[in-house]
Amino acid sequence: MTRFTRRKFIITAGASTAASIWLNACTSGNSNSTDKTASNNSTSESPSGPIETPEVTAAKLGFIALTDSAPLIVAQERGLFAKYGMKDVTVEKQASWPVTRDNLELGSAGNGIDGAHILSPMPYLMSLGQTKNKQPVPMYILARLNTNGQAISIADTYKDLKVGTDSKLLKDAFSKAKSAGKELKVAITFPGGTHDLWMRYWLAAGGIDPNKDVSVIPVPPPQMVANIKSKGMEAFCVGEPWNAQLVNQKLGYTALVTGELWKDHPEKALSMRADWVDKNPKATKAILMAVLEAQQWCDKPENKAEMVKILSDRKWLKVPEADIIGRSQGKIDYGNGKIVENSPLLMKFWSDNASYPYKSHDIWFLTENIRWGYIPADTKVKELVNKVNRSDLWKEAAKALKVPEAQIPTSDSRGVETFFDGVKFDPEKPEEYLKNLKIKKA
Repeated sequence: MTRFTRRKFIITAGASTAASIWLNACTSGNSNSTDKTASNNSTSESPSGPIETPEVTAAKLGFIALTDSAPLIVAQERGLFAKYGMKDVTVEKQASWPVTRDNLELGSAGNGIDGAHILSPMPYLMSLGQTKNKQPVPMYILARLNTNGQAISIADTYKDLKVGTDSKLLKDAFSKAKSAGKELKVAITFPGGTHDLWMRYWLAAGGIDPNKDVSVIPVPPPQMVANIKSKGMEAFCVGEPWNAQLVNQKLGYTALVTGELWKDHPEKALSMRADWVDKNPKATKAILMAVLEAQQWCDKPENKAEMVKILSDRKWLKVPEADIIGRSQGKIDYGNGKIVENSPLLMKFWSDNASYPYKSHDIWFLTENIRWGYIPADTKVKELVNKVNRSDLWKEAAKALKVPEAQIPTSDSRGVETFFDGVKFDPEKPEEYLKNLKIKKA
């Protein structure tokens, strides 16, 4: 096992992450006091005051058919982009995360897209040159779109094992199947993305080496259920509504929702090309204001049914409302007899600082990407995070929306994070966290 030294693993937390940690207390529950209504007509005034005229009125934003794309879709459907002067924004469905990456590389000038609902690590990978043309595409993270709301699901083949948060129960079964010549496939959505990291962390915590004991394969989210049905894989990690759909079709069950792995963990992000943002700062602020307002709206319990109705439409997720509504409201049917009502681990769009892009979380994402060999061990993590994560722009948009001061974090660190297996991640000491992990590629 490679030994990581401070010289090889250049990560420093810096003053921005050192101050005022554990800011979770600055929001309370589902407090969304800045929610506003909007029509599909553009306006020149908002409840927060006059709107700055953006440099452009158009931008192309991509999304994948997942429930956590809701803020972009709702902002479009409820006229929020137009409300803030961005009347020509389009929100365009992408076939997969690699397609999203490739279209971001093209930009709208090349018939691609300017920004997207995206897996939080992807803007970093793109900025490092992990693109179709192997050239860096500088990206900015402008907001986190949600926390929680993903799950690890398992084929009914293993239902008798009653696998939950402890993956050790699969170790013997996988070992026997592999000895019999079966290739064991577990699916994720993109190498180095959030679903990949949740799956790998969960397997490794139970003593299953994701690089040796199974094949970890990328599959587009809408194809997950079909692959289980065709007996093409043993398990998958993906966002909703695909885990719920698997249960509703009685093809498998949920071992755990990812909030059980890491409570209120960061998930998707709103990311845009850095050159577009730098060229259009007012337009960027307008887009952010629209998305933040949509996040506030999506988090209100009384809006969940309408949100689900919007998402289920053919042009958006194209799935039955029944596959989306339950888990959006906090009712989790695991498909194995376990049903949880009013789960605190439901997908959050705004409450408990869900929208704020903590830099400490991005340090974890990059540390895990080093763990599994996706990026070099000597990556200058702090420098990269400060370049890509634009929490400063989030704060500007939030203040323009007149978000209460108590709901605007004063630190870029949420502090020490604790995982389901008791492991702690201190963003001040990521190299220590990495050194203590037993299973890793690097």
